[in-house]
Amino acid sequence: MGSGGCYLLRAIKSSPGETVNAYRYHQQLIKLHRALREKRPHYRKRHDKLIFFHDNASSHTLTMIQNYLETLNWEVLPYLAYSPDLAPSDYHLFSSMGYALAERHFDSYEDVRKWLDEWFVSKDEEFFWRGIHKLLERGKMYS
Repeated sequence: MGSGGCYLLRAIKSSPGETVNAYRYHQQLIKLHRALREKRPHYRKRHDKLIFFHDNASSHTLTMIQNYLETLNWEVLPYLAYSPDLAPSDYHLFSSMGYALAERHFDSYEDVRKWLDEWFVSKDEEFFWRGIHKLLERGKMYS
């Protein structure tokens, strides 16, 4: 979003059936950091400041990973208790999307994709920041 704004991205990818161990996850974080420095000039201007959110999978919570994230100076959001239905970051997004989808009917997969693309583009930076801050507030309630 915008210049130097909020980016919501799924950066760590794996192939179906692939196990992401700590070594692989560490390599992916290194690649992500490099890609941000190359492709997002304002990332450096903010002194590489990034708010990072990942789940509490064992490969994410190891000391090696935590130490690397500290060296990057990334702020890591706390991951709340497990929910079988939604990840904590999904509540804000899906709640808002649910209201927008009420009573809608789509005739094709392409119509769904088009609607989703337009819906995401219509959300400004403030929408995503509100979701992040709600997540932080909820994290403080449970810690």
